[in-house]
Amino acid sequence: MDLGLRGKTALVLGAGGGLGRAIATSLAGEGARVAVADIDADSLAPTMQAIAAAGSEGLALTWDLADLAQIEGHVSAIEARFGPVDILVNNTGGPPPTPAAGQPPETWAKQFQAMVVSVIAVTDRVLPQMRARRWGRVITSTSSGVVAPIANLAISNALRLSLVGWSKTLAREVGPDGVTVNIVLPGRIATKRILFLDEAKAKREGREPAAVTAESTAAIPLGRYGDPREYADVVTFLASTRASYVTGSVTRIDGGLIPSV
Repeated sequence: MDLGLRGKTALVLGAGGGLGRAIATSLAGEGARVAVADIDADSLAPTMQAIAAAGSEGLALTWDLADLAQIEGHVSAIEARFGPVDILVNNTGGPPPTPAAGQPPETWAKQFQAMVVSVIAVTDRVLPQMRARRWGRVITSTSSGVVAPIANLAISNALRLSLVGWSKTLAREVGPDGVTVNIVLPGRIATKRILFLDEAKAKREGREPAAVTAESTAAIPLGRYGDPREYADVVTFLASTRASYVTGSVTRIDGGLIPSV
């Protein structure tokens, strides 16, 4: 199936590893030119290698999403190299595990800036040209916690849920201009973030990490953690011309983990 992505320009945030690297690689495999951003410059080298191995061009950007002043320079660099951004994948790192009660206001403010305001600001920067060309894709990666809140991930549950409301509202605004806006949410995908969360839970409960992982896996109907590529390929489909009638949606890529309808 030709997904119609050859020659398109994509920007993938948080592309230094895990889901972001997998998404960048999947898009590159379909012929998109991919700008990849991460706060960790060293982590971008393997992503760039994966893009080249997939047969496409990449552009690495060391980018602190919490610093809104960096947006203009980075997006302008993409435009100078590849042209306007056609596909934006908003993928941010997760906040530290915390309960809901007792978190300092400054912690909430810092994470809101990094996880929510940054995503909205980057999107606002690339949207006008998408709308002018009457084609664009905005895909925001969140968490299964936006459907079924996850214990001890209160900041993530709350802030990522705000992105769902924003995305759904934006989809209605820009749909007439040929721009689709969708949310994707991972269940338990085998990344360093999931390993960290399993280890943190094990430490909190005085158990072995392997026991926590086994318990978590047992709750997934498919009986395993997902592969990052499985997640990335769904994102790539939503970015494609074949998904032109999908917008305002929340797509679960969770192996059946979330029990609700």
